[in-house]
Amino acid sequence: MDPQIIIARRVAKELREGNLVNLGIGIPTLVANYVPSELKVFFQSENGLIGTGPIPEQGMAHPLLTDAGGRPISALPGAATFDSAMSFGLIRGGHVDVTVLGGLQVDAHGLLANWMIPGKMVPGMGGAMDLVSGARRVIVAMQHAAKGKSKIVAKCTLPLTSARPVNLVVTDMAVIGFPDGKATLLETAPGISIGEVLAVTDAELVIPDAVPEMKI
Repeated sequence: MDPQIIIARRVAKELREGNLVNLGIGIPTLVANYVPSELKVFFQSENGLIGTGPIPEQGMAHPLLTDAGGRPISALPGAATFDSAMSFGLIRGGHVDVTVLGGLQVDAHGLLANWMIPGKMVPGMGGAMDLVSGARRVIVAMQHAAKGKSKIVAKCTLPLTSARPVNLVVTDMAVIGFPDGKATLLETAPGISIGEVLAVTDAELVIPDAVPEMKI
């Protein structure tokens, strides 16, 4: 199975009935495709839409319906649009239940760096700082390593997104939580051993007595 699909399917299992959910750019946008039809959740795009649906099929995109990164999205019946001031009022006011964000690094204590790409011009962190600080629950959806380097690190070397730690990291190899502020291996991906996770993780992980396999 494609690594991004593994991540998106596993993150989708973290959503609950009635949640207001913000999906970041990249892998997080795929999560909407794997939410069961019977589960009623409300997806918010930070540029001003509640009620986003799955990524539209080819040829069905509407030029005025985009996510915060300018990529096409769909709107479900009953969707609401509003300006960015109200959108960030929802985020900063603590009304977003879950945000799912991409990541460049997450450290051993759950601190996230996800906005500055080394060697590339970037316009700024966008809404990431507000989302990590304001959402009730923060989930990072990212691949475990990039170009042979672990993205789960002892200490972030890139600028932090927020001083608040995230709640959960879901990668193509593992699910990692941060009880008591310590990176803890909660699940391994199908076919991945604990040893394989440890071999590509820079941060020290707490290993519980039982580590189940992801159910995706």
